[in-house]
Amino acid sequence: MRIPSIAAALAAAIALAGSTRPVTYLESSQVEAAFAKGVPLIEMENYKIHASRREGPGLAEVHERDTDIIHVLSGSAAFVTGGTMVGGQTTANEEIRGTAIHGGQTRRIAKGDVIVVPNGTPHWFKEVEGPMTYYVVKVRSVDGGGK
Repeated sequence: MRIPSIAAALAAAIALAGSTRPVTYLESSQVEAAFAKGVPLIEMENYKIHASRREGPGLAEVHERDTDIIHVLSGSAAFVTGGTMVGGQTTANEEIRGTAIHGGQTRRIAKGDVIVVPNGTPHWFKEVEGPMTYYVVKVRSVDGGGK
């Protein structure tokens, strides 16, 4: 499995910076409303920015092409990465969800923490002390995935 690095994600962002696309500006009221609902802020071809909110644990996930860069703003969670997904099923294009992860590494993530989950890596918010709010920047692999 090829694991993208932070450098690769930054290189993609720098390449986008040289484009002629318009600047996107979101006022604080728009951002606050997005966090209240836990919805995407921006969805572009090569990246997405989600204003995420969790009240409890979620499903285990694997993104075949998207690397998640997570910045925790409030709350905390037991976050599992790696290991083997239990009951994994394809739920959308290049997205797999399961009921849990067997094995893997569990970390306690909290306000101020940043974690980068490379594409192809199982991950799971196993326990959440919340509400938990966090930004997720999803950087799409341009080479077709990490498998």
